Parts: sequence; C-alpha cells; structure tokens
Amino acid sequence: MTAFHIFDNLWTTEVRRTTYCAILPLRPQYTLPTDSTSFRAVLVLYFPIFPTRMAQSITLPDPVAAQNEEHSQKSEIRRPQEGKSNSSKGIRMKRRFTQAGLDAFDMMDYDLRESRIKEPSGKIVFEMTKVEVPTSWSQLATDIIAQKYFRKRGVPGTEHEVSAKQTVHRIAHTVRTFGMEHGYFASEEDAESFEQELKYMLITQRGAFNSPVWFNCGLFHEYGVTGDGGNYAWDFAKGAVVEIDNAYARPQCSACFIQKVDDSLMGIFDLAKNEAKLFKYGSGTGSNFSNLRSKYEILSGGGISSGLMSFLEVLDRGAGAIKSGGTTRRAAKMVVVDVDHPEIKDFVNWKVESEKKARALIAAGYDSDWRGEAYHTVSGQNSNNSVRVTDEFMHAVEKNEKFWTKRRTDGKPHEEMDAQALFDEICKAAWGCADPGLQFDTTINDWHTSPVSGRINGSNPCSEYMFLDDTACNLASLNLVKFMNEDGSFDIAAYRHAVEIFFLAQEILVDLSSYPTDRIAQNSHDFRPLGLGYANLGTLLMTSGIAYDSDEGRAIAAALTAIMHCHANVMSAEIAKVVGPFAAYEKNREPMLKVMRMHEEAAKAINKKLCPADLYEAAVEDAALAIEKGEKYGYRNAQATVLAPTGTIGLLMDCDTTGVEPEFSIVKWKKLAGGGHFKIINKSIPSALE
Repeated sequence: MTAFHIFDNLWTTEVRRTTYCAILPLRPQYTLPTDSTSFRAVLVLYFPIFPTRMAQSITLPDPVAAQNEEHSQKSEIRRPQEGKSNSSKGIRMKRRFTQAGLDAFDMMDYDLRESRIKEPSGKIVFEMTKVEVPTSWSQLATDIIAQKYFRKRGVPGTEHEVSAKQTVHRIAHTVRTFGMEHGYFASEEDAESFEQELKYMLITQRGAFNSPVWFNCGLFHEYGVTGDGGNYAWDFAKGAVVEIDNAYARPQCSACFIQKVDDSLMGIFDLAKNEAKLFKYGSGTGSNFSNLRSKYEILSGGGISSGLMSFLEVLDRGAGAIKSGGTTRRAAKMVVVDVDHPEIKDFVNWKVESEKKARALIAAGYDSDWRGEAYHTVSGQNSNNSVRVTDEFMHAVEKNEKFWTKRRTDGKPHEEMDAQALFDEICKAAWGCADPGLQFDTTINDWHTSPVSGRINGSNPCSEYMFLDDTACNLASLNLVKFMNEDGSFDIAAYRHAVEIFFLAQEILVDLSSYPTDRIAQNSHDFRPLGLGYANLGTLLMTSGIAYDSDEGRAIAAALTAIMHCHANVMSAEIAKVVGPFAAYEKNREPMLKVMRMHEEAAKAINKKLCPADLYEAAVEDAALAIEKGEKYGYRNAQATVLAPTGTIGLLMDCDTTGVEPEFSIVKWKKLAGGGHFKIINKSIPSALE
C-alpha cells in the first residue's frame, strides 16, 4: 500500500486541503493559522481528519448572564466624549483584574527559589539562586524565566535580573510609555489601567508574548542597555524608515519573519546576513526559495548553476552556527520550495537522506545526540522544510495524472513527473524524519486579506504566519485554562478582555520595534500583521472530560478560535477608529472584507448541537461585529491571529499542553539547546480524573 492510499480515505472535497494534518503528530511544530491563511478560519477543517469518540459535555456560563457581565466589565474602547475631562482622542480602558491605587504585583505572594538545570549525568549546566517568582508558579516556569528570559548582564544594582517582576515590568511599562507617547490612550489614567492589567495577566500566566519580547523589550528603556546598529525602524518625525544605531532602543520584538530571496549571488548572501540579524535577537525566518534557478539551468555569464540545494546547504550551516537570542535557543528557519521546481525530488529527500547518513555514523560509534558529531556532519538539520502545492497538483494526485516542473529562468517545462509518485515520496520522507510538510498555496491565497499588494509565497518557521514576503509578525498566546472558572465554566468576558489588552500591546509593539531590513520595517508599518493565539487547548478539553478526538471537542475549539480571531478584529477596527487603518487597507478593502465574511460563514458553520450555546453565540456575535466595525472604520492590522506552537512560552505559562496539540505523554523530557534537560509532568491529570 502506498502512502497515497493511506491518505485516500481523507482526501474528500471537504477536507482535501488539510490532508497533511494526518502526519502532524510527527511534526508537532507545524500548526495551522487562523487569519487570512486559515483552513476554514476557526479550525473547522483542522480537526475532521481524526476519528470521533463519545465524551462528556462541558459546563459553561449562561449566555445572557455572560453577555451582561461582558458589557459591565470588559475593556471599554471608544472615542472620549466631548465636554468630558479626558476628552483627547484615544482609547479608554477599564480594569477587570486590577484596581486603581494597587499595583498588580502586590496582588499575589512570591517565593525566592533556586534554579538549577542539570544533564542526566548530574552535571550542572545552569544555576541561579534567589530567583523571585509568584508562589503559584511551578519550578519549571521558574527555570524557564531564569535561564531563558532573565537579562544576564547590564541590570543596574544586581547586574542580572533576579525577579519575574523586573522582567514583566520592563515589558509592560515600555509598551505603555510608547503607546502613550503615540496617541493610543485617551489619558494617563487609561494608560495606567492598561499597564496594570497587562502586568497582572503576564505575572499570573494568563498570557505571554513571543520570546523576542522577553529577550529584548525594555532593556534600553529600563536599564540603559545598548546594542549594535544596523536595524531599521519607523521614524515618526521624518515619516520614513531609518537605520538605527542602538538595537535595544527600538528592540526587535517580532518572532516571525518571511523574507524574499532573489535569484542572484548577492541576493542569496544578503538573505544570509539578514537571517543572522534575526537569529541574533531571538527571531525565526522563512523564505520560499523557488526563485533560485536549478542545477539544470545556465548562469547569465555562461556555465551551469550550482543549483538550489547547494545554497540551501550553505544557509543551513549559517543557521546552525547561531544561538537564537544570544541564549540557548536554536535558530528557527523555514525553507519552502514550490512543487514544480526542477530540484523538487532532491529537496523532498534532503533531510531523510541526511538521517540515513547520520544513522550510519552513529552505528560507526559517533555520538547520537543531535548536538554530536554525527548530526553536525550532515546537512539539513537546522530548518523546517515544506513543499508548496497547488490545487492543480493535488487534483493530478487524485487522478493519477502527470505534471511538469518548470525552469526558473524562463518558465518553460523541464521534466514531466508522476504526481502520485512524487506525493508518495513526500509522505515517505515525512514518515521518516517529519519533513517536508505541505503548504496549500491555493487555499492560503484564497484567504489572503491583502492580495492587491501581492501574493503569499511562504511562511515563518512553524507555518502559522503566512503573509507577504518581507514582513514580520509579533506573537502572543493566551492560556485557555486560566479562563476556566472553578465550576468548569469558561469566562468569555475575561477572554475577550484579554484579547483586547494583548492585541493592543502587540499593535503598539509594531512601531516600537526595529527590523533587519528597511523593506521589512516599511511593510511592518504599512500592514501591521499581528499573531494573537492561544495555548493549552488539550488541557482545557481534558479537564472538562471532553475527548480531544471528538466532534464536541472540535466544536468547542472552533468557537474559542472564532471568538479570539473575530474579537481581535473588532479591536483592530476600534484602534483604526482612533489612529487610522493600516496604510495599505484602502486598496485591499474589498478583499479583506470578503475574507471577514468567510470567517463569519465559518463561525456560523460550527456545530450548534455540540457547541455550548454561549460559546456559539459569542463566536457568531463577534464575527458579525468584526464586519460591522470594519466596514465603518477599516482595520488597523492586515492580520490578527495565528495558532503558534507556544513551546517555551507555553512552559513559562505552566501549560500542560502547548498550542492546539493534545497531550502525548504524562511525563516528558525536554532536551535543551544549551545543555541540560527539563522533566515535564502533566499536572492536570488528577483534576481530569476527578
């Protein structure tokens, strides 16, 4: 039986574009976005490939009570009324978790702990004493913030950060200050409310920004730390992008980048330089390399090109040499190649063939650790690889037809291939080493919010962010379990409030940040794509007695995703009311509103029989409101949400399951890039069994 036949039962009109999800367990970092590139937008198509099981139902708030509570307690976002004391243009914020006159940090107790990370042999690879964290934090979360996110030098008084309060304060206060300076808040009181609410949600693990924010944000503003020049940022006085001389004055805060690569020697090595800048400050980048001519084509000056794969190996080595964020994270990199590239077979089998070589070296006595000599010797170990396929190709697979690869220099046919045979090779390679993945080009561009400005060609390293080339996205994730009440109900009003606070913070970060190229800085300013998401879905379902692999679980996941996505776009429209829509909105207005209507249709298509009524109603309500507000004010952001893997920040938030994934083991060992191991124990099992 071929790999194609294994998938044949899944390849229907309704789910064909998400077939690759069937091998997601082999590649857990591959997640589906929920914005312009989402597959049914609210996970309607993320889950159908799994069989169903019976499960208990989840108890959720009364819809009328939840709606009334929301109106009374959620953040208020509106223009100040004329004649009132705080009548300047700006956003008005109401508190939910904090109260005026009381600092958010004073609302909980703290411990002083030791953080010590060891190898299985007992060798200590990291140690810090007197680490201050909330009493409610686990030792694992303590180790994560101490080893990964505490600034290790240049902190006045202590030289390095010693308290979670220091780290959270430098982020929240820097964002608040920049937001106030640039007209986001109606008054200092509103800015203070925003900062305290954000601090509370960060310190109580209700949400977390992507790693570059923890690495970089506030280091200059709070501690005076300076960094290298060479990045680019928006200059408000000049109304243009300028090169900066201190990277921490305008910190790199986006985790996800997509970069274009030109078919020229200088273009390739410009990409290598820009990738190095991104990796240095803790970000990841992806590129579609299909522009590069193949080894079968001639150069402009005569002779034969060394080809796509030769340059992919060079860039792979560069990524392997850099520690992301200057800490113990590996560089994150995505390589995308179109299915019609002449070297597609070599690309498909690149990593699986390297695995064979590594196994041979291990059998010969070399160290089997991924940091050891065997894996260091072979290529292709520092990127996620994805094949970009169109509906045309997938129909050829269905019908067992031929297709042609195309030369990159003139677009003429190069080689006729059997579509089903190539698809079978892709599946076998993914089974062998979890690469390559698939990106469904036709579907992705059908959900594109800004097609007038260009098509979507690639993605970031984990494929949750898909947008125009030379763009960036800063991410944040909400911990779903933190919005569950003691009686098992889900607090929709608090969830919406968190969406508003984090989304506004992410929007402020866009122009606060710097970027590795002037083109990315300009596009970030013009399109302002954001990536709000969530984590701990598996735990929420598990502790509610609902099978992850069930229609009921899928309905709840769809509703939670729809609420987050649509309410984020409501917030985007409200921000646009105050500071204007994104620069490229007008020429993309109709396509973007079309995508918003597609999201509304997807929200309405959630299974009402299996989804709790208040969740379903909230999803549909937010979807309709997002369109209503967008038609009136436009949107501040070309994209709003993604579903990221939430690896490190998931551990920081004490999530028992990361991103949208289910639990796969009660006890897990995480091997760290800088040495040492974390033992991760699922703490939610007892409550799930009650």
